[in-house]
Amino acid sequence: MSAKSKKINIEVELDEKDIPSNIKWDATDLDGYEEASCRAMLLSLWDHSNKDTLRLDLWTRDMTIDEMKIFFHQTLVTMADTLEQSTNDDRISGDMRDFCDYFAEKMNIES
Repeated sequence: MSAKSKKINIEVELDEKDIPSNIKWDATDLDGYEEASCRAMLLSLWDHSNKDTLRLDLWTRDMTIDEMKIFFHQTLVTMADTLEQSTNDDRISGDMRDFCDYFAEKMNIES
């Protein structure tokens, strides 16, 4: 076992129709917060045994369509950054950023 570990906890409150009404999370190194609340989350986990991505995509009923568009745009930009950092492939991550610009334009998202 490693000498250091951290925990991330996610709690999803559901309404009577099992629709998320609140998403709360905390982490051992969440600076400045004891607990944070959010309206949406995308969690992807790589299953190396099956070479497959496991995912959990949740959003609350309070998440607006405009917020969802911005959330997706910001997530895609972050994915391009992560791709470049993890693969050192600035060509494909640049292409992904170009798509992010296209996405923002089509979704009428102002930067």
